[in-house]
Amino acid sequence: MTTTRYAHLTGWLLAAWFALSLTASALHLFSVPPGRPPLPILIAVLAPLAIFSIWYLRSADLRGYLLSLSPRVLTLLHAWRIGGFVFLVLAAYNILPALFALPAGWGDIAIGVTAPFVAYRLATPAHKRTFIFWHILGITDLVLAVSLGALAPFLDPRQLAPNAVTPAPMSTLPLSLIPTFAVPLLLILHIISIAQTRHWAEGRSPNLREKLGPLTA
Repeated sequence: MTTTRYAHLTGWLLAAWFALSLTASALHLFSVPPGRPPLPILIAVLAPLAIFSIWYLRSADLRGYLLSLSPRVLTLLHAWRIGGFVFLVLAAYNILPALFALPAGWGDIAIGVTAPFVAYRLATPAHKRTFIFWHILGITDLVLAVSLGALAPFLDPRQLAPNAVTPAPMSTLPLSLIPTFAVPLLLILHIISIAQTRHWAEGRSPNLREKLGPLTA
């Protein structure tokens, strides 16, 4: 399959994925009773990762396409995570519990603010370890946010009380699109970026400068 066909396929798959998440959210399929673990959301996070991993490992053509993408662009896409300040606002208004919202918010802000610098200055073989470390931090932030969202009611028994502030809003629109679409997509982008660094060794990627772009140091 050509690069162009993979690009078109990727676009259609992302659109279908978003539509599926949107529809499931509108039908309240991600909502669970108070005190129950958010299994539907956890499945929505893990299923795309599993499908991506199996496809990536089994398809050499897909690997070739993904490894040909610009690590600068993939990294720069994380800049929108500066929008994590919304979590801080929701915590301030007692819409989301601080136990979940503050780490998730500040973590996203930190990744979003540093993404442009990492994309334009560290996406080079000379800064390979730092580049990988930053992506690992980005993965840790997302995993921590999902974990705290799932475990918050069990870590803070007060959330089981009537009218308590819980992560329940994350299972309804529009916030539900974050864990069911944005989080697994961002995790996949992190994974692709880290996988690309395996081909940064001298002699393994003769066109690296072209892939990185004109700002390569």
